[in-house]
Amino acid sequence: MRGATILLCLLLTACGIGDRAPPTRPPASRPPVLAAPTDRETATCLADLARAGVRYSPIPDRDFGSGCSLIGAVQLSDVGVPVSGLKGMRCGLARSFIGWARFALAPAARQILGSDLVRIESYGSYACRNTIGTAPAYTRRSGHAIGNAVDVSAFILADGRRVSVRDGWRSRDTREREFMRIIHASACKRFGTVLSPDYNAAHYDHLHLEDDRAGFCR
Repeated sequence: MRGATILLCLLLTACGIGDRAPPTRPPASRPPVLAAPTDRETATCLADLARAGVRYSPIPDRDFGSGCSLIGAVQLSDVGVPVSGLKGMRCGLARSFIGWARFALAPAARQILGSDLVRIESYGSYACRNTIGTAPAYTRRSGHAIGNAVDVSAFILADGRRVSVRDGWRSRDTREREFMRIIHASACKRFGTVLSPDYNAAHYDHLHLEDDRAGFCR
């Protein structure tokens, strides 16, 4: 059983668009949000989405002021299953999110929980606000402020179950805990910053996924 679990971990983190190298030790303090992507980077990313058969709509670049903007962003229409709450997000984040949904969430739900994933619930992507959770962070814009982060809260299965991060992270059901562990490990391979309920109280009910190349996984 342990060998099968390890194999599953490797399979879930090694497939799909948007793979990244394993995260390094978290830095003492998280770096500021990334600069806007170049036109060339966005064009390459959009081509990747097209090759993956993703339905999306490009969003015109817009600077809202005060450190809030949507540059090189898309509105996702179809990632294979519905996702609630999504607004605009940078194309690079969308690319990693789609890979995670298709090649980590879906197979993990089927293999560990025994039912197909039919819906992902989120608290959204773009939001013009600062980071939350610790006092020093309040002075810095969140990745959400540039559409470079998404907060995922729950997963709906074909058998009707709703597995939430809030209840599943430390669930008495060992399968739910294993599911959370697997998808968290896979997210840490695909996103620069991943914050879970283990990070702080502000993240007790969701996974914060950010495409910032920070190698910060908690």
